[in-house]
Amino acid sequence: MARTPPPFAPFEWMIAWRYLRARRAEGGVSVMTWISLIGITLAVFALIATLAVRAGFRAEFVDTILGANAHVTVYSSTQFDEQGVASRTIPDYEAMAERLRAVPGVTRVAPLVRGQVMAASGSGNSGVEVYGIAPEDLATIPRIADPETAQGDIARFSEGIAIGSGVARELRVGVGDRIRLISPEGVKTPFGTSPRVNAYEIVYVFSAGRYDIDRTRIYMPFAEAQGYFNREGVADELEVMVADPERIDEMTLPLLRAGGERVLLWTWRDASGAFLRALDIEDNVMFIILSILVLIAAMNIVSGLIMLVKNKGRDIGILRTMGLTEGAVLRVFFICGAFVGLIGTFFGVILGCLFAIWIDPIFSAVNYVAGGGVWDPSIRGIYELPAKLQARDVLSAVVLSLGLSFVVTIFPARRAARMNPVEALRYE
Repeated sequence: MARTPPPFAPFEWMIAWRYLRARRAEGGVSVMTWISLIGITLAVFALIATLAVRAGFRAEFVDTILGANAHVTVYSSTQFDEQGVASRTIPDYEAMAERLRAVPGVTRVAPLVRGQVMAASGSGNSGVEVYGIAPEDLATIPRIADPETAQGDIARFSEGIAIGSGVARELRVGVGDRIRLISPEGVKTPFGTSPRVNAYEIVYVFSAGRYDIDRTRIYMPFAEAQGYFNREGVADELEVMVADPERIDEMTLPLLRAGGERVLLWTWRDASGAFLRALDIEDNVMFIILSILVLIAAMNIVSGLIMLVKNKGRDIGILRTMGLTEGAVLRVFFICGAFVGLIGTFFGVILGCLFAIWIDPIFSAVNYVAGGGVWDPSIRGIYELPAKLQARDVLSAVVLSLGLSFVVTIFPARRAARMNPVEALRYE
């Protein structure tokens, strides 16, 4: 009794390979194979490249938020003094800071004085936001105290001010130059409040990686800022840094209890949560759109296999009369389609990974060909197009591509398996 060969036997692979190598004279099947292969490759490449850029953009955005801004801002609700003047300052900021530092998970608490002023130099002027902070606290901000991107000496911060690289470009100044800061809330006189104008030496120029921060932010020593903004003995807010910013929601209640009455919190998620949610929605929509692109590319496999089945009808009839089962015929044509999807996915993954790894030179070349100005940091917030290659993104692209390729192959393969050998050989 003859033994039935196992599924996906060597002869099935041999027949499928011969069909994939069909000549153009046999119906143009090889051309359709190449079209399907290129389509799958480009679709997988586009999916991986988009997922890498999306992950890089989100990681860069969150990193600049957490690296240059407070994880939690603690400020006071509006209070009225004996004269009925409204104020939101914190008079007992030192005691409050000590209580906040005692909360588990808090790594740093820094009192701040904030105000908006006009910065002027001999080359121009610009509206900026001044942060009054202690020198030891400034040195602990990762994106600010970065020697690789900064200029000057942060150890000299107590002798002058630190400005963003965007402010320096706007005013055309650098380390060692002096700029004037003009505040409308200056000295109070019997004739009203006169603007306060002070000149400061630039001792440090930082680049936080965010255009809006570098373009508007100036740091001033805390004691100097108290006098400059008429905040003697008080602070405007407390800047709190925590060990795990992703779990900041779990720390809001302990921080509120430590802050005391009339304390309000503003977390980094409150400040940027809407934008992050918009990114999540955009990510889901882009994944669906690119999945449809992969499906369209996979449908080319169907057309190629249908042509292959039509052109190989005589061969199918002969193979069936020789004893080949329906299952064997189905597996032959399934191998043809799955092999195209597998090779296309392989090359698509290589191209996508190379794009994510070499995105900087690729983008520089595109920017050069386009004549510059392709990426505007004033609109997008960051200075360059980031990409972050993640294993889960590559795996999702591979699973999606192979899954669709295998599924769409089943229909034409079943059609070939159910072909009647008598009908196939009637006119031969």
